[in-house]
Amino acid sequence: EGSLAGRPMDFFDAVLPQLGVDVQSNQGKLPLTVSGPLQPRDITIDGSLSSQFLTGLLMAYAGAGASGQTITVTDLKSKPYIDLTLDTMRAFGMALPEVDGNQYRYTNAAPEASNEALSFTVEGDWSGGAFLLVAGAIAGPVLVRGLDPGSSQADKAILDALMLANAGLAIEAKGIRVLPADMNGFHFDATDCPDLFPPLVALAAYCNGKTTIRGVNRLTHKESNRALTLQDEFDKMGVTIDLDGDLMTIHGGETVKGADLYSHHDHRIAMAGTVAALRANSETVIEDAMAVRKSYPRFYRDLRSLGATISSAFELPGNLTGSNH
Repeated sequence: EGSLAGRPMDFFDAVLPQLGVDVQSNQGKLPLTVSGPLQPRDITIDGSLSSQFLTGLLMAYAGAGASGQTITVTDLKSKPYIDLTLDTMRAFGMALPEVDGNQYRYTNAAPEASNEALSFTVEGDWSGGAFLLVAGAIAGPVLVRGLDPGSSQADKAILDALMLANAGLAIEAKGIRVLPADMNGFHFDATDCPDLFPPLVALAAYCNGKTTIRGVNRLTHKESNRALTLQDEFDKMGVTIDLDGDLMTIHGGETVKGADLYSHHDHRIAMAGTVAALRANSETVIEDAMAVRKSYPRFYRDLRSLGATISSAFELPGNLTGSNH
């Protein structure tokens, strides 16, 4: 529902018929009706919109017993997520393609399905964790447990951004500790980790000087057009954001103002507004705040538990799951 129903699904209309799959869509949008089975073939796909489509095909080819077929990808973005896909497929015993540059070639058919139980630990989520780490840099200290510094997740790059901003950062045996410091503007390329834009903008709002982030072209087809959404909502907080092609410039260092914000049904915009409001000069109210349920239902409760500085910075409605502000 909401903005998710408007995300482009043209990829499936264009690609799946080439693989013997009948697909019907709503003019390139949801809902989709799909009828298989998929037949692996040599194919070339565009990887510029999202790596998620390639993730699906890699698993589907393995499950369909691909042997001798190659998926060629042009302009692949967010490659770290493909590395994570292959790591997970390996853990589950799926047939892996040979990787040669932008080509993924299957040389062995997928193994027979097994009914044996598998113990698998899902990594902590760096995409959600990034907001907690930025909260620590703005209004900490905060200790975040369960994030693996050796992960191949793309959004682990939030650590690089925090270091560039001169945030107080320490990686300890029991977790990652972040505390406020006198932070400076920084330059960062988020092309391969576009989900970091919202927490990076919140961070940049509290950095002295200008922060420049590359990768704006990756933001158009998210839950909202995040470049414009971030520009509009942070403008309400007195934070100026300039957009120039693939570059976003955030003018930080000024007093962040409390404001009435709108999440645009976008979970990461709701979280970015919340984190930015932790040290705002007056009250902030976020409309459609429960958009966070898409990826992080306990976000507000977790923030509330992080310690005196942060827990005293905001109030939760009495019925959190039923409230929309």
